[in-house]
Amino acid sequence: MTLIGLDVGGTSMKAEIVKVAGRAEAGGEVLATLSWPTDQADPVGGVLGFAAHLAARAEELTGSPAAAAGIVLPGIVDETSGTAVHSANLGWRDVPMRRLAAERLGIPVAIGHDVRTAGLGEAELGAGREVSDFVFVAIGTGIAAALILNDSPYPGTSGWSGEIGHIVVRPDGEPCACGNRGCLETYASAAALTRRHGSGVPAEKVVALAAAGEPHASAVWNEALDCLADSLASATLFLDPGLIVVGGGLAKAGATLLTPLASRLTDRLKFRPAPPIVPTELDDQAGVKGATILASRLR
Repeated sequence: MTLIGLDVGGTSMKAEIVKVAGRAEAGGEVLATLSWPTDQADPVGGVLGFAAHLAARAEELTGSPAAAAGIVLPGIVDETSGTAVHSANLGWRDVPMRRLAAERLGIPVAIGHDVRTAGLGEAELGAGREVSDFVFVAIGTGIAAALILNDSPYPGTSGWSGEIGHIVVRPDGEPCACGNRGCLETYASAAALTRRHGSGVPAEKVVALAAAGEPHASAVWNEALDCLADSLASATLFLDPGLIVVGGGLAKAGATLLTPLASRLTDRLKFRPAPPIVPTELDDQAGVKGATILASRLR
């Protein structure tokens, strides 16, 4: 059977068309990968239009309709009802995305949250496949996490789980867009590194300058690492995960991020060992792979 996986981002959408013998976790043949810009003026229409294009392309490639599609979305998502509850970046609220997509495509559709579904991808096909409980942390423009418990993402009672970026790590610290102060995201996201360094220097350049010993960049980077370690120590003590998987754009810093972060986490856990911290294996394809897995579970 043929499956469609679609990952909707704030600026672009990524997708794959996969031919599988059974469940996507067992692997499959990727028939095509595609990318479209996200329609800022009509994001819902853009998602549905891209999904329809993918369905038509799948039929062209195989001679028969796709069996199912998985679509993962940013913001607050109610996976059970298939509703895009809210996305500040895309401006939608309470969109019945599963119903709209199923009507447009004429096939079963699963809806997922972008970071939780990326965690699912890592659980089945990536860095988390050897453990049943882990935390996937995506560090990019913002910071969010997926809690993988018993091999499945935990959404919480209302779809708000994993908002690790809004753990307060510096009480009365810098203001956050959420309305609070001192949130992790205001110190350790890629956007925060650029803002706190100043002069419009991109996050990857801030990291490179810090690695080279430039004092101001080093101060910004060390504060980010300390804040990340504080939040991960809390997550470790509360959840006891077997692993922490780091993804998102900042994960491309590799050992410059992971080595000092692991050391700081160990320093904060005095009476127990720290879980290993490892990089994503699926990189920016984790959400797409997870979306295809969601589609496979509909058949």
